[in-house]
Amino acid sequence: MNPPATAREGARDILPAMIAAVPIGMLFGALAVGKGLSVLEAGLMSILVFAGGAQFAALELWSYPVPVLALAFSTLLINARHTLMGASLNPKMDGFSLAQRLAAAWVLTDESWALAERRAIERRITPAYWFAVAGMLPVAWIGCTFLGAWLGSFLGDPKRLGADFAFTALFIGLIAGLWKGRATAIVVAASAAASALAYIAAGPPWHVAAGAFAGIAAAWCAATPERATP
Repeated sequence: MNPPATAREGARDILPAMIAAVPIGMLFGALAVGKGLSVLEAGLMSILVFAGGAQFAALELWSYPVPVLALAFSTLLINARHTLMGASLNPKMDGFSLAQRLAAAWVLTDESWALAERRAIERRITPAYWFAVAGMLPVAWIGCTFLGAWLGSFLGDPKRLGADFAFTALFIGLIAGLWKGRATAIVVAASAAASALAYIAAGPPWHVAAGAFAGIAAAWCAATPERATP
């Protein structure tokens, strides 16, 4: 397939997620400034960490003195899901060199993973498609973090505008794109229930791990065994 055409398809597919990242990134920047970070520090967190869920969880734990060990552990716990996401994509990236695989892992996000998995159902994932999908989202996220941090003092509490729901809306859209009926419903329900209970009982970041493990267990239980062919 023509790489430029494939790259354009990737840019087209990631565009809705980039639009959704605008209010989410601005929300993070505004909340970070509210926690006492400077505009530069908020932006550097998005550049160096680039993990939306882990960054929001870090803000919930943020205090002075900064609990470095707790922040590091929460980031590790939340981003451990990337191990499973990478393992899922690996067999579908047979056309990638080792260097391309390592670079692909560096820019892996929930959004790029979901779009790549959906594409793999119908056709192979190429480097041109992947890096268009995965490489453009950081631009929106980092840029909007800086913008939100700069405008934070003028916007006030962004939650009053409903901007905090943008994160949830984005993942609802990603789940809808991968919906496979009853099995997906069971996994989503189990993951949501476990995550909500863990959030109430233990708070962040344990709800992320609880939801992930519950979803994996539910997927295993709901899977239909393949019948052996004679």
